[in-house]
Formats: sequence, C-alpha cells, structure tokens
Amino acid sequence: MLNLSNLQPAAGSTKSKKIIGRGEGSTRGGTSTRGHKGAKSRSGYKRKSGFEGGQMPLQRRVPKFGFKSLNRVEYKAINLDALTSLLDKDASATTMDAAYFVANGLVSKNAKIKVLGRGEIAKAVEVHAHAFSKSAVEAIEKAGGKAVTL
Repeated sequence: MLNLSNLQPAAGSTKSKKIIGRGEGSTRGGTSTRGHKGAKSRSGYKRKSGFEGGQMPLQRRVPKFGFKSLNRVEYKAINLDALTSLLDKDASATTMDAAYFVANGLVSKNAKIKVLGRGEIAKAVEVHAHAFSKSAVEAIEKAGGKAVTL
C-alpha cells in the first residue's frame, strides 16, 4: 500500500549530488571543476551585472536621448462620445464631475481628467474636469451645457 511513509521517486529519476573539492581520489579535487587561475576560479567571485567579458556593454553602446519632464501632468482622456453613452444610461444626470466618472468606472480616484472633442453631445449638462480641448468646450456649450475647469 502506498502512503506518505514509503513515497520514493521513480527509479532512475534522481541523481546523487556531485561531490567537489574533496581530494584527488574523488576525481574532482585540485581545481574542483573551476579550471585554472582567473577571477572565476577564486572564491567570492561575482560577475558584475551587464558585464560582457570586457566587450563594451550594451548599456554603454546604445546612446542616451530625450528626457522626462518633472512637471509633466498626465491626464486621463474622456471623449464626448463616452459622455453621451453615460447620458444614455443615466438620463437624469445634470452634472458630471470626477466622482461621477469614478462611480461609472471611466477613471481611477486620483486621476486628472481631460475632456476631448471626439463625438457629439446632445443634452445640456455641466461637466467638471481638470482640462478641456477647445472643440470639447464648443460642443458642450453648443448643446447648452457648461464646461467647468477644476
């Protein structure tokens, strides 16, 4: 009967550990399979990350370019067609602010919102956002609504 006390791996599936550095009689004494001399044969050797054997490493061959602006503001874009689809679901909405967008799953809680002008909006609605494109403001005001910048 097979139980936890007599479990064994299948025959031939495991090998015994290679014993290294225990004298010449073990056939792996002396250099202990490390070859002769050089940093790799010494104890404590650790190759530097990115080291390519003295060849100019990739991170130094490839040129640097561009920069990241520290003052960049990332906006989450919401187009007018997304606002229209929200109005189709919830016809009673008169104002759309950040909390409304979060509740409907368009943005995350701390995201900055920019309303863009793709699509059309038919209903007069007050939209609160951090930024608007010119075409979005025109379309919202044309429909009788109001674009309020936070």
